Amino acid sequence: RKDNKSSAIGEVVTREYTINLHKRLHGIGFKYRAPRAVKEIKKFAEKQMGTRDVRIDSRLNKAIWAQGVRGVPFRMRVRLARMRNEDEDSANKLYTLVTHVNIPKNGFKGLQTENVETTE
Repeated sequence: RKDNKSSAIGEVVTREYTINLHKRLHGIGFKYRAPRAVKEIKKFAEKQMGTRDVRIDSRLNKAIWAQGVRGVPFRMRVRLARMRNEDEDSANKLYTLVTHVNIPKNGFKGLQTENVETTE
């Protein structure tokens, strides 16, 4: 059973998720909201993809901070890509790259977690 779990994590895979940041930032003071949102997205990606090394794309960071430190969007659509680490002497064989997915305004309704076909 343990072997089965580790092999599933070993795959290179890309998925799209909607993260509800509103519930994750409830009760957080204004000046800490955007930094906490970045941490929460990293935590979410680590849990979903099972990798300790999570990297946030600069466009996603811009999207989080677009409305300032206080005005973090309630929800965000992100693409999590589990990829092989090119750096051989790194402790982690895989890392997760988190990128922002643009969706039309008020378009979160009915969106599900989707596997994205990667071209390698």
